[in-house]
Amino acid sequence: MGVREEFDAWAAAGRDRGMEDRHWNTAKHALARLPVDDASVVLDLGTGSGYALRALRDTAGVVRAYGLDGSPEMLQNASSYTDDPQIGYLCGDFDSLPFATNSIDHVWSMEAFYYATSPEQTLSEIERVLTPGGTFYCAVNYYEENVHSHHWQKSISIDMTRWSLDEYRSAFEAAGLSVAQQDLIPDTETDIPPTDAFPTEEFDTRKAMVERFREFGTLLTVGVAH
Repeated sequence: MGVREEFDAWAAAGRDRGMEDRHWNTAKHALARLPVDDASVVLDLGTGSGYALRALRDTAGVVRAYGLDGSPEMLQNASSYTDDPQIGYLCGDFDSLPFATNSIDHVWSMEAFYYATSPEQTLSEIERVLTPGGTFYCAVNYYEENVHSHHWQKSISIDMTRWSLDEYRSAFEAAGLSVAQQDLIPDTETDIPPTDAFPTEEFDTRKAMVERFREFGTLLTVGVAH
């Protein structure tokens, strides 16, 4: 099963809204760092329900926002959640972005970059479409140091790229993106039950759940185009 089939099924089952709810706890903190204004053009890679673009339009008033996804069903859902004429949705591949060189001010991606068929090619494409000084904000929960995410590959048919913090930095720099910042954003809002409630379906111990959400959280890597 490919990206389209996998995420079309997710969208049909309403899982796009579920992803939005789960990601928002850390996504909102990362989005708040984006240096956008009312003249910015923003691209969201793997837009899903489109929540990031709606938030940016509501808070920063970016002049134009594009959501790209490999799933037509995801895009259909995202379109139904807004009537904002400044948000456009496109179906496409991460490794061949349908945008002109130096045409995008900021690229955002939350929990989607690791689905790229060729992450190195995707980074090269991002560097190409960004304006000089433009940024790529890449947020992922699936990464090498987060040992609690390693089993996720078993539950999905798409190959996922699991890089370490150092591998993200190296890949960004190899693509021509200077790494301006890289840190872990903790999820301080997900409820963690008391010790006597464990084991749960996902965690054997409370300590493991605390580590997953409060310590590892979301890895944010920020690249800047030259």
